[in-house]
Amino acid sequence: MAYKIVASQCTNCTACEAECPNEAISEGGGTFVIDPAKCTECIGHFDSPQCVAVCPVDDTCVLDPAHPRYRQAS
Repeated sequence: MAYKIVASQCTNCTACEAECPNEAISEGGGTFVIDPAKCTECIGHFDSPQCVAVCPVDDTCVLDPAHPRYRQAS
């Protein structure tokens, strides 16, 4: 599943935007948002999602069940 940012918890700190290897994170409406079409959960880049790793607020970057799990091309 792609990740999403819980808008009510986002502090707009910008930490996640630079860490995303797919440039899936951008500012939108005063908080940051993740484009699910670009989010690969950092598979193929890192062992864990970087947005989750760098976010200073726990449980702000979470899996979005509305989008299927990313599958790396074989």
